[in-house]
Amino acid sequence: MRWFALSLVCAVVTGVAATAATARTTIISLTTGSTPPLATALYDPLFVTSQRTSAFAMTSEAGATYARIGVSWKSIAPLTLPSSGFDPTDPGSPYYRWSSLDATVSAAVANGVQPILDVVGTPTWAYHVNPGTWTGGQPDIDKLGKFATALATRYDGSGPAPAVHAFSVYNEMNFNRNFFPQDPTYYRSMVNAVADSVHAVNSQNLALAGELAPFKHAPSKTDKNSVIPPLTFMQKMLCLSTTTPVKHTCSAKAKFDVWTHHPYSDKGPYGKASANGGVELGDLPTMNKLLQAAYQVGAITTESGKAPPFWVTEIGWSSNPPNKHGVPIGLLTRWVGESFYQLWKSGATLGTWFLLQDEPKSTPFQSGLYTNSSSLSGAKVKPLLAPFRMPFVAYIKSGGKVQLWGRDATSNTQDVTIQMKVGRKWKTVAAITSNNYGIFEGTLSVHAKSSYSMRASAGGVTSATFSLTKPSNENMTVTPFPAGG
Repeated sequence: MRWFALSLVCAVVTGVAATAATARTTIISLTTGSTPPLATALYDPLFVTSQRTSAFAMTSEAGATYARIGVSWKSIAPLTLPSSGFDPTDPGSPYYRWSSLDATVSAAVANGVQPILDVVGTPTWAYHVNPGTWTGGQPDIDKLGKFATALATRYDGSGPAPAVHAFSVYNEMNFNRNFFPQDPTYYRSMVNAVADSVHAVNSQNLALAGELAPFKHAPSKTDKNSVIPPLTFMQKMLCLSTTTPVKHTCSAKAKFDVWTHHPYSDKGPYGKASANGGVELGDLPTMNKLLQAAYQVGAITTESGKAPPFWVTEIGWSSNPPNKHGVPIGLLTRWVGESFYQLWKSGATLGTWFLLQDEPKSTPFQSGLYTNSSSLSGAKVKPLLAPFRMPFVAYIKSGGKVQLWGRDATSNTQDVTIQMKVGRKWKTVAAITSNNYGIFEGTLSVHAKSSYSMRASAGGVTSATFSLTKPSNENMTVTPFPAGG
């Protein structure tokens, strides 16, 4: 199964082999060797609404094979804890309300999209520490584990809904508005409880941990939300020293199968966090290195017995238009392809874009692949769809060479045509066979100039045009979701 093969892939990259000599008028022929995969996913609140069927059809059409879906525990569980007759591990309990999530999961799978079920929203009766005015509290670990058993059992494929195999544990717990007291070791216990539960239902189920926010900032009078830097949170959760080499400093082990992160960046696809311990897109190699080191020193136990893959489960920027404070849409079209290239070369094997469709302008969230509409049938394609469906980058090097990378829209072996725009004319300069993950890459000797542009096409899908000229605003600083749009 693709979801399982992806989770176990070994990140070993081999070279790209040229099979024909290059000349200015000769079409270069390349075959891409073994690389890690890159699956794509979308995350959108529309997935749990009455528009779910259309949303998942559009998700599949965009080339995504996964969708991250929030599972509101408090919306499924009884409002108050029954005094009798309620087994929280039994999804068949009459007190559970599964109909909405059943419809979402069924619509996703029917459209060839694998759900990632992210547990959020603790019932009022299931807290270990109750939330405060500005703080999120802590869920009871035993009750969380029992709900995870019910959730995994409900979606084990034997009941009224399709099978699901990926289960994530809460969202951005390094924010105190989501989790307080901010104790990463308590979060480890939450993750372990969910992992034990979902693995007991099916040993091939995946328990996901992390889902951390990238930023660090001090609380203020108007914003009392504080953030533990993700690397700091990770070190404390996994009992890792801050020394080099990394050491495991306690006997406890974290049990999970995939590590996840939200590397939103203020500075574009290659931007790095200004605060110590922050992890934006440019810092992904540092987080992945720490993840692999943690596994090597025995801080992590996986069901497969192999090192956990690294997934990006949320990334994006609002575009201008329609958000006048967002990233200019021409630049953002370039950033989408570069973001997926950056996370792939940083070791992540899944990238998740937020959103499918822009939210209304009354919110800061206009990062969709489609414009906002009251009905998805009226949503219009934005330029961001092309680089999401077929990520492609091309960078000019010395001597007129061009280094390129991409992933075809089918994510399997395809014949990819590379064209270069000289003046107003496009000419075919290379034919590349992608590997079994749809990845293609190579360096072309094509006497390119910075004024040229490149594009790729395969299977009837064409990438966004990628200019060899770096835009003057390529390193602009912008909040991913600016208010006042």
